[in-house]
Amino acid sequence: MPRDPREIQLEIDAARESLAATLDHLAYRGSPTRLKAQGRDAVQRFLTSTAGKATIGALGLLVTLVVVQKVRHRRN
Repeated sequence: MPRDPREIQLEIDAARESLAATLDHLAYRGSPTRLKAQGRDAVQRFLTSTAGKATIGALGLLVTLVVVQKVRHRRN
């Protein structure tokens, strides 16, 4: 028994809407602006956390020690 053309059209329209929603979701997830903002926010959260502050402090100490060692090595 052949299908009703209106029923076929409704299925096509539903599939088209579903595909459009999927494409919109993918475009949102892959948006460079959104990803940049999300990354920036994650870095800011880390740097203001206790672990982030400790990491920055340790990195600063390491850089200071390397610079002092280089200066002492050049003087010798």
